[in-house]
Amino acid sequence: MNTNFKQILAQKSIYIAALSACFIAVVAFAVLSFLITRDSRKNNEGFAKKTFFQKYETLEKEFRNIEEYQYLLRALIQKDGLKNYKEYSSVLNNMNTKGSLLPYSWYSYYDAASGKSVSNTTLSDVLTKKSADARYTRIENNRSGHFRDFLTTRKDTTYWVSYDSLVLPRKNVLYYGSAVSLNDLHEYFSNIDKTLNNYAYVFTKEGICISHPEKKYLGKNIFDFTDIQPKDTLCSTTKSGYTEGIGVSEYLNLEVTRFVKPLKTDNFDGYAVVNHVNFLIDESVSNTKMYTVYIFLAALFLIVAVFILFHRAANMAYKEKEKIQSEKNLLLVENEKMHRVEALHQLQQLKNNINPHFLFNSLNSLYMLIGINRDNAQRFTMNLSKIYRYLIVPPQENIVPVAQEIKFIQQYMELLKSRFDEELTFDLIVHNPKSLEKRIPYLSLQMLVENAIKHNIATIDHPLDILITVEDEEITVKNTWQPKTDEDVQGAKFGIDYLNQVYDFFKKNSVNISVDGEYFICILPLLE
Repeated sequence: MNTNFKQILAQKSIYIAALSACFIAVVAFAVLSFLITRDSRKNNEGFAKKTFFQKYETLEKEFRNIEEYQYLLRALIQKDGLKNYKEYSSVLNNMNTKGSLLPYSWYSYYDAASGKSVSNTTLSDVLTKKSADARYTRIENNRSGHFRDFLTTRKDTTYWVSYDSLVLPRKNVLYYGSAVSLNDLHEYFSNIDKTLNNYAYVFTKEGICISHPEKKYLGKNIFDFTDIQPKDTLCSTTKSGYTEGIGVSEYLNLEVTRFVKPLKTDNFDGYAVVNHVNFLIDESVSNTKMYTVYIFLAALFLIVAVFILFHRAANMAYKEKEKIQSEKNLLLVENEKMHRVEALHQLQQLKNNINPHFLFNSLNSLYMLIGINRDNAQRFTMNLSKIYRYLIVPPQENIVPVAQEIKFIQQYMELLKSRFDEELTFDLIVHNPKSLEKRIPYLSLQMLVENAIKHNIATIDHPLDILITVEDEEITVKNTWQPKTDEDVQGAKFGIDYLNQVYDFFKKNSVNISVDGEYFICILPLLE
């Protein structure tokens, strides 16, 4: 037996060790997965920032190339005035046809005397004719280049126009500058940088979109078709010089990491936006997580396999222990049944003694009453026949509801009043009506009242006062303490012994008896 018990303890230790190993493996792989995910996301975030700077540098470079073209045009015209401005414009336009980006030079000469203009483009209408149909949007620019800019639309094409002017004698004015189609600008930026996981666009400080991979947004206000907020352009408040946040792409309808940085050249004041698609980052992290889960499942499978082998070895020992424990419990149950049967037998013997004892006391009272008052004796006999019905079928477990016992003791006290009249007073107080639903031993109140009458003096000058109080958890029976000096108290001991055995059977505190000054007090605990 000792050997088997030691084996059971050893197998239990193995069981705990296997569970501990599984727990440690779960925690270890969870931590590993977290670290790999964190490092992968950091690497991807670093890659997103790197591509952002590359994209931004490309945009800045191309905007400066446009400015160099404008500076060259200004230098030539301001050097020769009106001598060769038409030839300069023509030569520059021929040179631009060989490049990828197609800004072209334009001029418009305004003769103040005649009020007529000579121009090589209709884009200058907004500067000379001031026609009603010349729709344009001015772009505010206070940069050092001193070129003025506006957007104008011709035949569903929006142009970004930069211009300067040369005031001549007699208030004649020569307007000259460059113009770039936003569609051409879009195609150009799409060809020079074809990074798949991000895209960029440029807008002015007023929010007008200059460049965007979606043509329908060109010339529109970015605050109308994106979720960019004005606070996202407050780059001066950040140490890095740009803002970074999460948003939803208006172009791809996907979650993106958005970088916003000021794009300032000598002749442009605006912002560059680079959106980096997050699902590529999450896809890379998901692969790392998947591989980590595979490793974790393989290791966990090995641990569980080892645990199963040890568990099978310990299973027989556990079954043997359960069999021994089951037999032991069976013996304890049988022993408890024997004690219960013995206790019930003792209680039944007590109950058999109670009924004759009550009948003997009642007949003795009737005998005494016949000699005193025959009318009261007749009423006493009728009441006795009624309340004795309560004794015909006693309860099997010797306990009854408090309400039932209270009703019986009230009938019993009416019977005693026929005998004692003014020599006996009785009061009943119920503090909590819910206590009437609980239970007490059968005939317990009757025995206490009978003992009070039997062992105390009851006269008109010294009446016997009996008070029964029903509390939450107990019933108190109190009577005036007027003991008879020559009375044998053996009957009282029988009743108290009966009550104590009933309470012991139901695992409840026994009866509490005390004498407090002029009163004899007996407290009965209530049973659920």
